Amino acid sequence: MPTYSAPDTTQLAYHVFGEGPPLVCLPGGPMQSSDYLGELGGLSAHRQLIMLDPRGTGGSAVPEDSASYRCDRLVDDVDALRDHLGLDRMDLLGHSGGVNLAALYVGRHPERVDRLALITPSVWAVGIPIPGEVRRETVRPRHDEPWFPEAYAALEAIAEGRATADTWGAITPFSYGRWDEEARAYESAGEAQRNDEAAGVFAGEGAFDPESTREALGRFERRVLLLAGEVDPGAPPATVTEFAGLFPNADLVVQPGAGHFPWRDDPERFVAATEAFLG
Repeated sequence: MPTYSAPDTTQLAYHVFGEGPPLVCLPGGPMQSSDYLGELGGLSAHRQLIMLDPRGTGGSAVPEDSASYRCDRLVDDVDALRDHLGLDRMDLLGHSGGVNLAALYVGRHPERVDRLALITPSVWAVGIPIPGEVRRETVRPRHDEPWFPEAYAALEAIAEGRATADTWGAITPFSYGRWDEEARAYESAGEAQRNDEAAGVFAGEGAFDPESTREALGRFERRVLLLAGEVDPGAPPATVTEFAGLFPNADLVVQPGAGHFPWRDDPERFVAATEAFLG
């Protein structure tokens, strides 16, 4: 597993899959190791995937300063990776919570990014609200699935401010296009890959300045892909459409039947859409 040194000397790890033009990939969680990304459904057949383990996750060291888990401070880790790889400009992919980091990186270093792919994006960095009704509308087509009543009731409780730890767990099936034994095992493995302490710091006070980030993205003229899962309440298509509108040159793809991990729900469709964009 290759490593490099962050500006504060924390040793960070990354994983390399495939050959071809490099694509730097930022995992979500937030603050989850890149293991759950796998090879992005086979995208490694077309691109060399550079999968970063954020500090304190996977093979990366725990930093001395826990405040360095804050999203805006992680931008320097990404830029140090770009420099370590010898890239003047890189193609960058972010998934879910990692999209916040990708957005802040573009805001600070737009000249160092070529193609930008944002997959089922979190929107904290750009301050787009997601009304409860939008989330409910997104999942209603799944009403015939056996787990739906319990999960939908939990989603309503969250929207109404009545969430508990159990409530959050009950909506997990909505993240998957198919909630089967394979998805359950994948979800369980992902929980073990996340650094909960780091996740609690990631979006802390001062991490985001949505207005300035939105302005910066509006000046980013390179091509951008935003990909949403059709039935994903975490990044509803309506919200991802609004996010796409922040860029002057964005392509929007809504993957049919997909949840929050579209490369798992339909790898062939995901790879085709992503590779068509990356070229």
